[in-house]
Amino acid sequence: MSADDLKGIIHSDPEIMGGTPVFVGTRVPLQNLIDSLEGGESIEDFLDGFPSVKREQVIAVIEAGKLRMLETV
Repeated sequence: MSADDLKGIIHSDPEIMGGTPVFVGTRVPLQNLIDSLEGGESIEDFLDGFPSVKREQVIAVIEAGKLRMLETV
């Protein structure tokens, strides 16, 4: 999965949240997902807290991170 593949999932626009990467169609920063998972919350907990984010978006971000890590090993 490349950066182009994430264009429909995550985007950064100076007019939205000062350019912070957010989930497309929302004002929810990607960092919120990372913080939630690092804090021990489940994906379901995150989605309950941010209902504007789709499960498919979260899975795509996690998959992209996994593939990126596997490419560097």
